[in-house]
Amino acid sequence: MADKVNLTIDQGATFSVDFIIKDANNDIVNLTDYIGAGQLRRNYTSNTSTSFTIGVYSNGTVRASLTANQTAAILPDRYVYDLQITNGLGEVTRIVEGIITVAPEVTR
Repeated sequence: MADKVNLTIDQGATFSVDFIIKDANNDIVNLTDYIGAGQLRRNYTSNTSTSFTIGVYSNGTVRASLTANQTAAILPDRYVYDLQITNGLGEVTRIVEGIITVAPEVTR
């Protein structure tokens, strides 16, 4: 079951967040040979999405990021998101999900 984490993104600003992946024994998972994916959408059934750039590192860290241009293009509102990792066998695990609030930009 994925962790639930709500986030805030500042519209027009570079965004990055790290998650540390641990197993049932609270040990950090070696994520060598894993790949990641993640998106945010206005709602679960929306056909329009923004994809995160995902970095997956052997030290158990998964980093999701968006450029300033990407966040500038997202209208201020509430969105849903999730991040997934896939191991070398093709097994997919959803690691985190939640609500993202995009705070409006004033300086443009």
